[in-house]
Amino acid sequence: MPRNILGTIHKPVFFTSAGLITFFSFYGGAFNEHAAATFANIQSWLVTYMGWLYMSVVALFFIFIIYLACGKYAHIKLGADNSNPDYSYGSWFSMLFSAGMGIGLLFFGVAEPITHFNAPPVGEGNSVEAARNAMLFTYFHWGLQAWTTYIVVGLALAYFSFRHGLPLTMRSALYPIIGKRIHGRIGHAVDVFAVLGTMFGVATSLGIGAMQINAGLNYLFDINVSVYTQVILITVITCFATISVVSGLDAGIKRISELNIILAILLLSFVLLVGPTAALLGGFIQNIGNYLSNMISLTFNLYAYQPNDWMGEWTLFYWAWWISWSPFVGMFIARISKGRTIREFILGVLLVPTGFTFLWLSIFGNSALFIELGAEGGNISAATLGDMPTALFVLLEQLPWTALVSMIAILLIVTFFVTSSDSGSLVIDTITSGGNKNAAVWQRVFWAVSQGIVASVLLVGGGLAALQAATLSSALPVAFIMVLMCYGLIKKLKTEGI
Repeated sequence: MPRNILGTIHKPVFFTSAGLITFFSFYGGAFNEHAAATFANIQSWLVTYMGWLYMSVVALFFIFIIYLACGKYAHIKLGADNSNPDYSYGSWFSMLFSAGMGIGLLFFGVAEPITHFNAPPVGEGNSVEAARNAMLFTYFHWGLQAWTTYIVVGLALAYFSFRHGLPLTMRSALYPIIGKRIHGRIGHAVDVFAVLGTMFGVATSLGIGAMQINAGLNYLFDINVSVYTQVILITVITCFATISVVSGLDAGIKRISELNIILAILLLSFVLLVGPTAALLGGFIQNIGNYLSNMISLTFNLYAYQPNDWMGEWTLFYWAWWISWSPFVGMFIARISKGRTIREFILGVLLVPTGFTFLWLSIFGNSALFIELGAEGGNISAATLGDMPTALFVLLEQLPWTALVSMIAILLIVTFFVTSSDSGSLVIDTITSGGNKNAAVWQRVFWAVSQGIVASVLLVGGGLAALQAATLSSALPVAFIMVLMCYGLIKKLKTEGI
């Protein structure tokens, strides 16, 4: 490879990350049965012995960002004092939402409430109380704590990069703690963990997206549901993502993100208007009140006196997923948030996407629950428990114009797939080039293809269980790094002379 081609990469981080990902892909592909057993053992160990850590750090992050939003540092800009935001609020919120939630909401928006309705962590299922608690648990998993993890990383990176001129990489947030050693082995290790966390977090989303697209195509065109079909889907859509990556942030990601929001609003509005509109809006208001009333108790509830597998399969998986995604989403939202104040950044990232998420979950989740509680219920539950990716399409089958609306849903999943992949590639490319925002195009292509390969390997090596185990594993070192980032940010803010 010519020397100039390698000129924009940060070699210790790039080659170490690429080597570890290659090793993992070879192991998962060549020894898939052994890999599946290994994933299961890792997940079991992490849930048993490290669950308390995931719950504690997410609670800590929430307290931390509320303190910053309400404290004396809230007016400080993420950039020079006279800087202005690069994007309008509309474009900013579109990119925030597409990168941060996307595929997951389409996959779990129906499937999760129905699963909790049938099999709650405590109490009897298939009842009005179970339905109410199903929405509470779903809100909790997709609510303020999720965006809190992104804010911690995004705020630290934007502050140190745009206000103090450090590279837009995870290591920069540790400068107040270890000084110039961020440029040595410690800094390299931090960035490698960030790459791995981003890679496995995004690969989890891509795997989930492929499973749901496959389910939708099976529903509409009787295309076979199998891991190999899903691998083909990942391959095809990764090609589209690669084209978007090559186009860049403004030409590719921004435009597709705006298309995502348009399609999401169309689908959301359709389900709201053809369903029991008043009941759905009433459920939305009640769900918010129930969530706010129970958020603190749920934040610290590990079911220590009622041990079961539910925590590992749901809450801990989500907390680990958000943490593993935080280098990716955090760096991405940092990159698009230059010029905003700390308070504006925190409130915008925390409240607007969360509000839309809650509305989405209420309309889709409650639509399914109301059907299940009625005389004709049972089909959505049976489909969800038998094959979770089909849940959305079974709900849409109960509504008019099923084929057309299902095609729109599949198109929305594809566009979310593309934005997740190309945003992740852009972020990993930035990290592995030492914060260079204009690295060679081949690097972005390399990471986009790598994400598709890792997602395929995880599906072949154990399906959803492998995706969950990879997420839990990659989140552990990232969680420790994030705690240090909080300390480094506070330490530097104290030097602002306020």
